[in-house]
Amino acid sequence: MGEFDLIRQFFQRPAVPGAAVALGVGDDCALLDLAPGMQLAVSSDMLVEGRHFLSTVDAALLGHKALAVNLSDLAACGARPLAFTLALSLPSVDEAWLAGLAQGLFALADAHGCQLMGGDTTRGPLNLCITVFGEVPRGGALLRSGARAGDELWVSGTLGDARLALEVFRGRLSVPEAVFAAARARMEQPTPRVALGLALRGIATSAIDISDGLAGDLGHVLRASGVGATLDADAVAGTLAARGAVALDAAMQRSLTLAGGDDYELAFTAPADRSADVEAAARAAGVVVTRIGRIEAEPGLRVVDAQGHPVDQRFASFDHFG
Repeated sequence: MGEFDLIRQFFQRPAVPGAAVALGVGDDCALLDLAPGMQLAVSSDMLVEGRHFLSTVDAALLGHKALAVNLSDLAACGARPLAFTLALSLPSVDEAWLAGLAQGLFALADAHGCQLMGGDTTRGPLNLCITVFGEVPRGGALLRSGARAGDELWVSGTLGDARLALEVFRGRLSVPEAVFAAARARMEQPTPRVALGLALRGIATSAIDISDGLAGDLGHVLRASGVGATLDADAVAGTLAARGAVALDAAMQRSLTLAGGDDYELAFTAPADRSADVEAAARAAGVVVTRIGRIEAEPGLRVVDAQGHPVDQRFASFDHFG
């Protein structure tokens, strides 16, 4: 099978009437139509075999995750997904594997009205690079730089399950099979919080998606906003372990939830007098949110326990070159 046959068979689809993609797969460039008063939100993420996913991962789950991590970036910006491109490097053509990849990819794309509009294929080590495009009202994007002293700090969903699964894969933890299966599902098939990001527009003052660990990702917000924060480590809704499925000591539990990564939940800030609006937005999006701290004028991140005592533990985020 040649390169262009591969594209036609697995990735070229009929145009969607009324969609933002005016011209998609098959030309030198794709064309997007934007509504008046809207800005284009763009983000790229690459998944590399052996670094971001295991060689044994199901192809459909890999297709889902490749797009999900990009949609999570749009969610953190409060942007509505429009379209995406796919750059795919393959060591060889495996038609059954490609069919599974396309199935997982397009199932999530269709759920969010996000159309594949182009990309590239080449022979090489297995990796996928997706660039996603969304729209947001001009001046209405959620940014990392908007947190202000006095804001409350929130997080969506639960944290740490993906890292729990990774620790089991590495042989560092042993948990019941059912716990591992549930944690592995969170690692391999994350849910991008697009609906919550849209619902938080006009309410949240800043946002970021949690890809490299809550403590590290929150640090990006604090630096961009020129503020600090106090974070209640024990308020973070944690892993299956924290919810009673398996016993872990407090240090391990905090490490999973604050430095685990691969969660793709949203961490965001909002004024204290908007807490009811935050909770209403979360209900509308069908997502649980938890208030986990406050933004302060003093720079730096201070981590405390449920009694307000400082937690003497380092929480480092993932760094590809660290």
